[in-house]
Amino acid sequence: MSLPHAILTALLEKPSSGLELTRRFDKSIRYFWSATHQQIYRELGRLEKDGLIRAVPQPPSRGQRKEYEVLPEGRAALTDWIGQPQDPRPNRDPLLLRLRAAAAVGTGASLKDELRRHLELHQQQLAEYREIEQRDFPAERADAENRLQHLVLQAGIGLETHWVEWLEAALAEFG
Repeated sequence: MSLPHAILTALLEKPSSGLELTRRFDKSIRYFWSATHQQIYRELGRLEKDGLIRAVPQPPSRGQRKEYEVLPEGRAALTDWIGQPQDPRPNRDPLLLRLRAAAAVGTGASLKDELRRHLELHQQQLAEYREIEQRDFPAERADAENRLQHLVLQAGIGLETHWVEWLEAALAEFG
């Protein structure tokens, strides 16, 4: 996935100003795709220059607020991207490499506190995802778009559940 595709997706869900878009990234999209505010604004400029989005005329105000919407060319580009094959990415987590290195040099016990810290962080993230699920995905709102968004959240829940279980097992190895 790339930032332009994340932005196109977010703008198709709801036309937004750059500020609104960065807030939406901070609030929800960041869970699976992160970007700085500067990256988002820079990419909005590129997408507009490439004719994939446009700034919708806004009533005059004190600021230079622009609200963007996706043009048909942007929707087509996103549709094309969705259909392209892409291999899974390898997991590149430094904690796993550190654990392997500790095994090689014989100092695995020194990572016990770090494993506990990671466990706590993953437990917190899992709790946050479950709160979002209860709040945003009640059964009575299970329309087609909502179900697909829920699948994204369920992937996050599954990954965090895996990390919690794995970290608990790793800590059990230290006794």
